[in-house]
Amino acid sequence: MASASLGLPTFKGRPGWEFTDISGLDLAAYEPVREADPSTARAKPLFELGTNAGRNLPDGVIVSTIGRALTDYRELVSRHLGSRVGADDVFTMLNERAEYRDGSFVYVPRGVVVPEPIPLRSVQPRSGTLLHQRTLIVLEEEAQAEVWEQYLSATSELEAVFNVVTELVISDNARLRYVCGQDLSERSWIFGAQRADVGRDASLDWVALGFGSARGRVRMETRLSGPGAEARVTGAYASHGRQHIDFDTTQEHAAPNTTSDLAFRGVLQDRSTAVWKGNIIVDPGAQKTDAFQESRNLLISKRAHADAIPGLEIQANDVRCTHAAAVAQVDPEQLFYLRSHGLDEAVAKRLVIEGFLSALVERFEPGSVRDVLGETLERRLELVLGER
Repeated sequence: MASASLGLPTFKGRPGWEFTDISGLDLAAYEPVREADPSTARAKPLFELGTNAGRNLPDGVIVSTIGRALTDYRELVSRHLGSRVGADDVFTMLNERAEYRDGSFVYVPRGVVVPEPIPLRSVQPRSGTLLHQRTLIVLEEEAQAEVWEQYLSATSELEAVFNVVTELVISDNARLRYVCGQDLSERSWIFGAQRADVGRDASLDWVALGFGSARGRVRMETRLSGPGAEARVTGAYASHGRQHIDFDTTQEHAAPNTTSDLAFRGVLQDRSTAVWKGNIIVDPGAQKTDAFQESRNLLISKRAHADAIPGLEIQANDVRCTHAAAVAQVDPEQLFYLRSHGLDEAVAKRLVIEGFLSALVERFEPGSVRDVLGETLERRLELVLGER
């Protein structure tokens, strides 16, 4: 298999891989998925959207599988595919060279507004497989769209490798909301390289939910390439058992007068572990940058562990860049207060956890997005806390 010659990143030997041990991964033991499997339609979804989602698309809007798009819209796809994420490690190289890739292509022409969310999903079909997934979303100037994508496993006991590459192209004055939820089998690996490029006066609202998988690492990179560009990135994870979650985020300000706001929150149960490593980069000349990042983790077991590592690389002198990070147990004073008002310990603890996560949900205006995210987090908490 080609991966044998490329080599895996060495745990604690390569920057970015210091916290995720993949020495137990043998890529050669997994057979690459070579075609779509219709049985994956039975996979349980992470979130449900309205019945109109993805229907009645305006003229010119394209929603296609990535494979079909490479044939039907070759010139358009070739212009952007691989332009934001390069083949810089074994996983992105294998994705680029794969004979078959699951995934989607979304294209919104200039000035077109898509009124309903566009749903996308990729499903790992069976154990012992390596699925290469590729998503390319392109919004031309002044276009607007909302895309909800989810990564799933056909069964809850499936053991496999999910390898995703995502490229988001938001042209000048365009608006994209991208919600990406991962609820793979908790016996699977996930590796991801996701990158967004935001043009002049454009905006990106990016939501990442990391619930499934046993182990892996996902990179999320946002580049504000045009003056006036804005990006808000919101992440949530809730782990239990021996799950290990690893997010590596970058907010790169490559132009002046750009704004980014990143907030990640995690709830960890049992012996699960998580790491968030974030970096704000301000390129030379990117004056008037306003950037913020935070990561907060709530440990609801004494054996759970989290690392939160913010970073700054600033090469301009007129900027505002701040960060915050915290890892804490459930506050005993909050529990005491709630129990003193007649609540039992389990209910009191649940209320504290819900309050901790509500700060993320409240980043969104009242409406369908807030409702769906709130319901999705609620269901995950029920599982993590053993309520179902």
